[in-house]
Amino acid sequence: MRYNQLGNTGMFVSELCLGTMTFGAAGENAQWGLIASLDQKGVNEIVGRSIAAGVNFFDTADVYSFGASERLLGQSLKDLGVKRSDVIIATKVHGVMGEGPNQRGSSRGHIMDSIDGSLERLQTDHIDLYQLHGTDMVTPIDETLRALDDLVAAGKVRYVGVSNWQAWRIAKALGIAERKGFARFETVQSYYSIAGRDLEREIVPLL
Repeated sequence: MRYNQLGNTGMFVSELCLGTMTFGAAGENAQWGLIASLDQKGVNEIVGRSIAAGVNFFDTADVYSFGASERLLGQSLKDLGVKRSDVIIATKVHGVMGEGPNQRGSSRGHIMDSIDGSLERLQTDHIDLYQLHGTDMVTPIDETLRALDDLVAAGKVRYVGVSNWQAWRIAKALGIAERKGFARFETVQSYYSIAGRDLEREIVPLL
């Protein structure tokens, strides 16, 4: 297995990352769970085989199966006796996690509430890569970046990244982070396939 540097950091991740969007049974509000359903034993088998093949990078999100994906992944790593320092865990915040107006988005309030939930479900004291899962057109970028920076300072998060953002918005955020000394985005996670090549227009030149 080859390993690549994680953004502009000193961490190295396996070239292949195990995405966990399909973990977990579908709940009433868990649209992601409709893709597939696995019990803990099935998850343990997949995670175990991945680690045996050299994968050390695991990606999830709080909205995947409404928290079940994080819970199953965290329990799997515990069941398999995996040392925390041997794996890189990435999760995300932004999606709808409840019916209230503040249980979504990238506000300071939602981020601070969400990180503790993710840490509890993953059974860990820190997230290696915490990513914004979408664009919040209401919350000022400064507010979001300060909240993420506070999580890094508190040791709950090692690095921050962004998913599904426009290039101009990423550039603006990087400028704000540099000017104010906030933790900067180290990674970008975007849709890219042979059929969807929009990434090449602006995101790749930005990178």
